[in-house]
Amino acid sequence: MVQQISSAEWEELVIGSDTPVLVDFFATWCGPCKSMATVVDEIATEQAGKIAVYKLDIDEDPDIPRQFKIMSIPTFLAFKGGELLGRKVGVQSKEDLLGLFN
Repeated sequence: MVQQISSAEWEELVIGSDTPVLVDFFATWCGPCKSMATVVDEIATEQAGKIAVYKLDIDEDPDIPRQFKIMSIPTFLAFKGGELLGRKVGVQSKEDLLGLFN
């Protein structure tokens, strides 16, 4: 199960992480976001210890999405060492999301 985080945890869990991080920006009403949940869960399970995976609800916590100019959901941001590696928008394959870390 992927942990949902808030902006209060952002610095510690995403920017300060020693492990690469994938963040899934979603909303509970978003159909494509729901369809991506399985893929995101698979990545979290298969990459446990290698990639940290978190979800952030854009409705509950709009500050971080605004900071990263998230206009569509789902949007996936990949971070390593606190730096943004890349982003993918919309429904993606597991391979495409993992490709953000290459």
